[in-house]
Amino acid sequence: MTDPLAMEKNLQAHIDETPPRPLSSMQWSLWGLAAAGKFFEGMVIFLTGVAIPLIQKDLDLPANLKGAVGAALLFGILIGASLFGQLADRLGRKFVFVLEMALFTCFIGLTALAWNAAILISLLFCVGVTLGADYPTAHIIISEAIPSRFRGRMILAAFSFQAVGSLGGVLVGILMLDIYPELNAWHWMYGVLVIPGIIVTVMRSRLPESSHWLLSRNRAEEAHTAAVKLLGRPVRILQQQPEDMAQEPKREFKDLFSPRYIRATILTSVPWFLQDLSTYGIGLFTPSIIGSLFSMDQPDLILRDLTAAEGAGAIDLLLVVGFLVSIPLVDRVGRIPLQIIGFIGCAAGLAIASFSGAVPEGSALKIPLIFGGFMLFNFMTNLGPNAITYVLAGEVFPTQIRGAGAGFAAAFAKIGAVSTAFFFPILRKDIGTATLLQWLVLTALAGALVTYLFRIEPNGKSLEQMGYGQPTFRAR
Repeated sequence: MTDPLAMEKNLQAHIDETPPRPLSSMQWSLWGLAAAGKFFEGMVIFLTGVAIPLIQKDLDLPANLKGAVGAALLFGILIGASLFGQLADRLGRKFVFVLEMALFTCFIGLTALAWNAAILISLLFCVGVTLGADYPTAHIIISEAIPSRFRGRMILAAFSFQAVGSLGGVLVGILMLDIYPELNAWHWMYGVLVIPGIIVTVMRSRLPESSHWLLSRNRAEEAHTAAVKLLGRPVRILQQQPEDMAQEPKREFKDLFSPRYIRATILTSVPWFLQDLSTYGIGLFTPSIIGSLFSMDQPDLILRDLTAAEGAGAIDLLLVVGFLVSIPLVDRVGRIPLQIIGFIGCAAGLAIASFSGAVPEGSALKIPLIFGGFMLFNFMTNLGPNAITYVLAGEVFPTQIRGAGAGFAAAFAKIGAVSTAFFFPILRKDIGTATLLQWLVLTALAGALVTYLFRIEPNGKSLEQMGYGQPTFRAR
């Protein structure tokens, strides 16, 4: 009779081996293929921001459907994160990891062929579902294969490719508009992702299954084989359990809301929701906001969209810089301090950008305030909440519900993303950009407060210590 929890500890001891060994080629491959999924997500979302003005004109979209284009993608992410997170707990990390990329490649290819608004919105929703699936699985598949001492850095480095993809999406948009300056250039923007998607799908199919997940399903022999393949060396994780030893109870989705795990559920979901309200609103509509600044100087839509994309690209560079600063700090400073500092910095950036509303039209200060505020926001969001919310979600739950917990957190967050994507253009028109940004300042400050009140610091702790050692929640 075997003890899955004891074997998980043995497995993690091999992964965390002392003295430490370099990562195996399989661990690096696993990390790189997880990073690819985040790259595609960032690229598609920010590429859509560049494409929306072209799509609106090409397909003659009314204002409410302009928001629906971005919202469909994010609503799909919401559904995908929730659904596939639980599937990763039931069917396996690798199965979902491969399936989601195969479906992404299929749907992004069909999106490039969309001929009307209804088809486009439906297909972007499907693309979003596949990108949402990558939230829990990519995170977990890294967490369960990387040594605890630098787990945070590796997860964050993979997630940073969302920012690289964001910049890449803007650059692809610029390139396509430069090569093919027509309204229907948006078809090619999506189509270029098909071949990379096929390559990543094939490479993911060659990875081993998560040994942690196999042990949680009492498949010890398969877990041992997968661990050997992952680490590239002999390992010993099998251990006999005395007959009278108590079994670790089975956990289900509902346990996320039990007294033992509700603190972790609130910490991982509510700040992420508050962060997504601003991150996706700013990310999707930065080109539109910048384009409005140049609308009088550049009446031609194609050239205005190209100018706006170039400006957005300059701002989005700070997303990458934010990640580069946060990666070496996450395992030194800790997750919680970085998230709180980042939220406060985001509020400062949004406040600076909102001051542009008090500046008269044509003033030389207007553009520096918008650019400076958005740059500070992008830097601070990836130094803190956009990065750390993702890291936390896969660290604070036990193996049996790790996918469900990470999936729920990502899905709950995307309610905020969908809301801001749909209502951002409407609210901009009704109350103005400056007032809308001031509202987002308050949500960023709320994110800092919730993080502090429900804080759990995983820094330096193994997954078993975090997932199985949760304290019962007591209100402060």
